[in-house]
Amino acid sequence: MNITDVITLIGAIATFLFGMSTMTDGLEKLSSGRLEGILERLTSNVFRGVLLGALVTGLIQSSAATTVMCVGFVNAGIMKLEQTVGIIMGANIGTTVTAQLLRLGDISSDNLLLLLLKPSVLGPLLAAAGVVLYLFLRGGRKRIVGQIILGLGLLFIGMNTMERAVSGLKDLPEFQELFVAFSNPLLGILAGAAVTALIQSSSASMGILQAVSSTGVVRFYTAIPLIMGQNIGTCVTAILSSIGASKNAKRTAMIHLLFNVIGTLFFLALLYVGNTLFHFTFWDSVMNRGSIANLHLCFNVACTALLLPFHKILVKIVEKLVPGDTVAPEFNLLDERFLSSPSVALDQARTAVITMGEKAREDFLLAVELLSDYDEKKLERLQENEATIDKLENTLDSYLVKLTDRALTDPESALVSELLHTLTNFERIGDYAVNVSEIASTMHQRDIAFSPVARDEIRSLTDAVMETLDTTLTCYRNRDHALALHVEPLEEVVDLMQEVLKNRHIERLKAGACTIELGTQFLELLINLERISDHCSNVAMLIVRTTAPVSEHLPDTHTYLKYLHAGGDQEFDRLFAEYREKYFSPIEMEK
Repeated sequence: MNITDVITLIGAIATFLFGMSTMTDGLEKLSSGRLEGILERLTSNVFRGVLLGALVTGLIQSSAATTVMCVGFVNAGIMKLEQTVGIIMGANIGTTVTAQLLRLGDISSDNLLLLLLKPSVLGPLLAAAGVVLYLFLRGGRKRIVGQIILGLGLLFIGMNTMERAVSGLKDLPEFQELFVAFSNPLLGILAGAAVTALIQSSSASMGILQAVSSTGVVRFYTAIPLIMGQNIGTCVTAILSSIGASKNAKRTAMIHLLFNVIGTLFFLALLYVGNTLFHFTFWDSVMNRGSIANLHLCFNVACTALLLPFHKILVKIVEKLVPGDTVAPEFNLLDERFLSSPSVALDQARTAVITMGEKAREDFLLAVELLSDYDEKKLERLQENEATIDKLENTLDSYLVKLTDRALTDPESALVSELLHTLTNFERIGDYAVNVSEIASTMHQRDIAFSPVARDEIRSLTDAVMETLDTTLTCYRNRDHALALHVEPLEEVVDLMQEVLKNRHIERLKAGACTIELGTQFLELLINLERISDHCSNVAMLIVRTTAPVSEHLPDTHTYLKYLHAGGDQEFDRLFAEYREKYFSPIEMEK
């Protein structure tokens, strides 16, 4: 083996790892968070958890990603520790799919169809097709499919190139001695674990072992410790991700490690003792890609079958290994572990934005109650909510900026933009609710109150703003296009009421029916209420535009609103009349 072969080997490994990464990223994008969402909801049964873990990992081809996702869900309080056991076991089974694909290299036939399935032929064909889809199609699922096909093609090309590069190693005595050394189970396990921990992928390290098997030096007694070590090495990713997380998140990572270590120790003892007693005929057999893939699959299935009946005991063991209280962790939606799967991170961010909106709504309700029934405890509650909203805004801003550094699809990028706009509007609604509470505090401290007529006017206006806010939150939470269309007519009624009530109050001031001090507070209150409805309109218009049927080509927001207010839409006019009758008519004739 000369220097050219060494350089070729390095390039082949790089191509193989890049292909694995490209394919995995594409598979995660294609899942759009649906697979991970299934993990959240359908893991109450441990056997179902195994199937789901195997399915998700088989489709995204990363047991580490599945386990890290579990760590994140547990740390966020979304999933319980017990629910992760089956998923982790199933993830080990799902990660064997890549090895089964790579075994296609063992095909030897003159049949044209089978020949096309060989990596040396299939790899370039897939890479070429993937490049066409990936480079020449902008956005959409076809481009993501192109990324997956390109990754798989590079995987096969890298595998084939590795095999050619290592072919000369079989004649080197040092290389043969290295694999003889791996017959020492401890050394083999350490080597497999170290390589897998270094490249952060058991599927990739398994592919490298399959490539090396073409030299004919990989035998059963060397392959089994290496495969066991690879399973242990893949736990490093989850362990690193659990640093700084809650106790139960750390226990989740520990379950992954404990599962693989116990399985390794049990089957290592079983095989080596069995061979000592019965001298297995397969012990010295030469392994090829297919037999390595089958050994990997059988080992992981056997480990799951062995330990699945004891899943509750596993949980108790890790609770002893990672001592501490078992109180549920703080509900932390924006766990950075989710950033590795943008679709899940976006789903969590959207939930956090909705939480902001709900806090802002509660603040508004408390502020309105303070106007008529001042209570220090309500004011404290409002201030706590405002602190939470501000914290969420800062955290979300940082979280979404970090997310933009990831490879996002066009819909994901659009959702990031939508979330940033929405969280700003919800934060401003919270600020205006605080302003209303300050007006209530000022009036309480100065012992002044609005006249009965002014109170009736404010009550009608706050009711209209409350419905605007409730409608906005509901349409945003459910992405309800039809309901979002109700917000702008409501906002227009609030604008009308604000203008009329302002003019009325000015008339009362001129007539001496109201003091300057009260007049100032009244007019400030009108401004803040009207601005809350403005921000509700901003959020609703985002939903109107993003959920509109493809056949509807809406103009820009400013032009669209101008069109609505000019009487260009009969449904808008009908809703405006309906809400005007509901909120403005009762006070229209009052003076």
